[in-house]
Amino acid sequence: MVKKVYFRLKSRHWIKDKTVVLKDISQIITEGIPHESIENMKICELTEADKSLEVVDAMKVVEIINKNFPGTDVQVVGPTQSIIYRKEKGKGAKPILFIFVWLLLFIGAGLAVMNFHEDVSMQEVHVKIHQVITGEIVEHPLWLQIPYSIGLGLGMILFFNHVFRKRINEEPSPMEVEMFNYEENMDRYISVYENDAWKRK
Repeated sequence: MVKKVYFRLKSRHWIKDKTVVLKDISQIITEGIPHESIENMKICELTEADKSLEVVDAMKVVEIINKNFPGTDVQVVGPTQSIIYRKEKGKGAKPILFIFVWLLLFIGAGLAVMNFHEDVSMQEVHVKIHQVITGEIVEHPLWLQIPYSIGLGLGMILFFNHVFRKRINEEPSPMEVEMFNYEENMDRYISVYENDAWKRK
């Protein structure tokens, strides 16, 4: 009977244990081989030298499968590398650090909005609009400023597509897209750097 294994590596995987088995980093389909024996196959073991990540190449997985099951037809589908990140135990978010970062971002965002309004003379624009519509000069046209302030907040909520942790719709926000692109570029860099380092050994 022909022995076949199809596997698709995950682009990244977070793990707590030191031992990494095939089912942790890939999806697997087998023919002629017990599925459990393949998915529980040890791929690598993270050491202190690996620090927080390890890159597993598809060629290494194929080599391990052929070593344990000679004559197996192994097919790789999808990504050819998987980056394993180690979760550090007991390192949760510290409340004081969280509050500090929150205040820093809140004050920074507020200053950015205020500086933008000062640069474009938003106060003068509101006064001018009020004068054009009513013919009167008022220093604080609240009927314009209050709806504008509310609209500014609602616009930020719609832009980031979140109300606290609740998503408004299924579309990703621009911030999520940028974070995804950043993670993709980081994964690509790590994969290339780790491969070059492996070749220099």
